[in-house]
Amino acid sequence: MNLKTVRDVLNAEVIWGDEGLNREVTMVGATDLMSDALYLLENSSLLLTGLVTPQVIRTAEMLDLAGIVFVRGKIPPKETISLAQKIGIPLLTTRYPMYESCGKLYSAGFKGRSVD
Repeated sequence: MNLKTVRDVLNAEVIWGDEGLNREVTMVGATDLMSDALYLLENSSLLLTGLVTPQVIRTAEMLDLAGIVFVRGKIPPKETISLAQKIGIPLLTTRYPMYESCGKLYSAGFKGRSVD
């Protein structure tokens, strides 16, 4: 599945990166702690977060994420958006809270990482 499907499932708005909506999403993870993102996510994953700082973009760059969805209707500051543009990471926002966003994506067939 791809970011276009994520957009539709979450009734999300694209903040930046319309041209990247065909990117495949291998798995989804949700956290506001970037240390957890580094542990849980892998290449081509999608990150759901309420954190809107440039640190999120730097983490996404290191992991080569497919994109980032900001939950609870959050919009990152211009500095964060500019960094995402420079690196090429699509950004979306949804009004749903993190818990509900995860549930909707899971119900649509997206998978997360099981931790033993």
